[in-house]
Amino acid sequence: LILHGSGWPLDKHAHGGWFLYHGEDNQVMVGLIMDLSYQNPWLSPFDEFQRMKHHPVLAKHLEGGKRVAYGARSITKGGFNCLPKMTFPGGLLIGCDAGTLNFAKIKGLHTAMKSGMVAAETVFDAVANESEGGEELSAFTEKWEQSWAYAELKESASFGPALHRYGTLVGGAYNFVDQLLGGGKLPNLHDTTPDHAALKPAAECEKIEYPRPDGKLSFDKLSSVYLSNTNHEENQPCHLKLEDPAIPIRDNLPKYAEPAVRYCPAGVYEVVEDDDGQPQFRINFQNCVHCKTCDIKDPAQNITWVAPEGGGGPNYPNM
Repeated sequence: LILHGSGWPLDKHAHGGWFLYHGEDNQVMVGLIMDLSYQNPWLSPFDEFQRMKHHPVLAKHLEGGKRVAYGARSITKGGFNCLPKMTFPGGLLIGCDAGTLNFAKIKGLHTAMKSGMVAAETVFDAVANESEGGEELSAFTEKWEQSWAYAELKESASFGPALHRYGTLVGGAYNFVDQLLGGGKLPNLHDTTPDHAALKPAAECEKIEYPRPDGKLSFDKLSSVYLSNTNHEENQPCHLKLEDPAIPIRDNLPKYAEPAVRYCPAGVYEVVEDDDGQPQFRINFQNCVHCKTCDIKDPAQNITWVAPEGGGGPNYPNM
């Protein structure tokens, strides 16, 4: 069974959708994909996911089950309008890392594989022609733009921007006409607002009170992170770098109620009080599942994720 849906529990200013797949050995995979362009700094993607699982359409497949795995990550789903220059001296950027996912279809394996096939053909031709290593394989770009995968992505280029600009209802209607009736022939829409710039001040937004997890369908962050098998060697440098350590408390806390506490799905960031009762920004980098949300969503662009020492991180089972 494959189920896809959108809407609840996200409000009209947050866009996304969910999936539920039945797998082998009586397993069920369920997840929420939501755009990081949401406006309300009180929103917590993790808690939206926990609340979502209580919907009767999903709950009937999950009740009585045992939670065996948990994970989170940012995906590159900007589509055609966000494809980067995919060639550079000595290499090619392909697949999901380049953003070849067709989010309108919630499918990306086929387009990623096609970009890999085009890359292999380009490299083969270069080797056969005894090209010198390190040069830029510009022939890839022409081959890629002539492929069916490129045409498919171009056809759905406006899918995300339509939802961002016009909302779920009007944007959905635009996409219905564009995708199903017009074959992607309507004007190509663009969303040029960076995700980190979309947040509104906390004082202008309604605070979201999430229900406590029941331990059956919904769970807390830390016990979920435990199931991701995340491990980082102790006594190593923190791999989450702050350009200015003062910004979280000085700027983000009064203006945005420090959204890192909520947008991180692993409980990495906390605002705690010191012995004098003053707020302090704490980074529990050992919890990090390397989703990179903080690198993207921090309103001050103050956090940079770097590879941790020793290659630590999550070790997902059955995922």
